[in-house]
Amino acid sequence: MSEQQAKPDNTRIIRRLLLTVIGMFAFGFALVPLYDVFCDLTGFNGRFTDGQAAANTKTVDTSRTVNVQFITRVNQGMPWGFEPEVRSVRIHPGETKVVNFLANNPTGSDMVAQAIPSVAPGEASLYLNKVECFCFNQQPLAAGTKTAMPMQFYLDPEIPKHIHTVTLSYTMYDMTENATPDALAALTKPVN
Repeated sequence: MSEQQAKPDNTRIIRRLLLTVIGMFAFGFALVPLYDVFCDLTGFNGRFTDGQAAANTKTVDTSRTVNVQFITRVNQGMPWGFEPEVRSVRIHPGETKVVNFLANNPTGSDMVAQAIPSVAPGEASLYLNKVECFCFNQQPLAAGTKTAMPMQFYLDPEIPKHIHTVTLSYTMYDMTENATPDALAALTKPVN
């Protein structure tokens, strides 16, 4: 094979590799909105639409209670204070509860954070439904201020009877460098 025949083959391979890299990059960006759509449709990770919240017409199962525990932590290097107002609540499946989480920004800088939830046991995540949660959006907090962030939820009455305790854990991450325009705008609004 001559050198001139090899050059077009190399050019074609390089072109294909570049297109593959660009395609993989675009796919990576598409995963974030696709994951949000998946969560909205399936209720995965406790996320669901208002229509699904309205569909909670099942009655409360007063024959049993489930202990729901709350654990909070901040990611390494995150200077905020972050804790639940109460460490646990006992609820009947189907009963709606509101729990506040307290955040404190002791720094001299405005910051934006976001909490990432996890549920244990994993099976319980299918039955934990968040109607409203601070974890759905980035949370702006001005320098030296505190805030209460609500989370309204219920456990589906179909939750298996062997689940007596559900642990909901949140990890708070600093999102200031990657804050959404809405979160940044909330920091610049005048306080009345």
